[in-house]
Amino acid sequence: MEFLFLTKKVITFFIEPLGLILTLASIGLYFLYKSSYTKAKLFLSFSLLLLLFFSYPPVGNYLTLQLESQYSKYDYKDDDIAFIHVLGSGHTENNKWPLSSQIGSASLKRTIEGITIYKKLNRPNIKLIFTGYLGSNSNTIPNAEINASIARIAGIGNQNIIINGKPKDTKEEGDFAKSILGVSPFILVTSAAHMPRAMKLFKDLGLNPIAAPTSFHGNDLELLTVPKLRSLQLSKTAIHEYLGIVWSYLTP
Repeated sequence: MEFLFLTKKVITFFIEPLGLILTLASIGLYFLYKSSYTKAKLFLSFSLLLLLFFSYPPVGNYLTLQLESQYSKYDYKDDDIAFIHVLGSGHTENNKWPLSSQIGSASLKRTIEGITIYKKLNRPNIKLIFTGYLGSNSNTIPNAEINASIARIAGIGNQNIIINGKPKDTKEEGDFAKSILGVSPFILVTSAAHMPRAMKLFKDLGLNPIAAPTSFHGNDLELLTVPKLRSLQLSKTAIHEYLGIVWSYLTP
């Protein structure tokens, strides 16, 4: 299982924009040192074109919007919900930083949305589920525990919090949710671009999630604009999600 997880991560890196661009550029440099100038020009030019393409804001935004537009924000109206599942994202442990700087942007937004839903539904029996593993070899605390600490700061007691820091990906988070939720409906909180993949994986497990997307990034932009690093990041995130959806069809 661990080998499959690592294999997926390696393959994904080389298919996503940055990994693909670096790979093509490296091949181009190899041919350059070998004095194969035609091949070198081909690979280096293609890598540069891909860099410009994925950094072009309308491209990153279009790819992102196709994912984010599939589910609308949660309306805070369900009366029979007993669980809110907040999926993990990322954090960086550093005792010199305040907690607000250690927790990743996506993690913080997911956690705040989970807390907001909890507060607005305002029922004592609701429980917040936090999942997510370490995320980095330098971390010693799982992302689930970091996110749960924000909920505690917001005044939510331990009796209303369930933490599992072992799941390494969305599929494993779904497996854990199924072990405690069965077929009962629950609210699923994750980033808007990640929501289509998460909903598919959870439904494939026989779960009944209600989407509560957050951390929206896609916007309609004018075509006359210059490449930006932020757009490259949007393209990377979107393609990562598309690849994850494809992977979910290929693996049981």
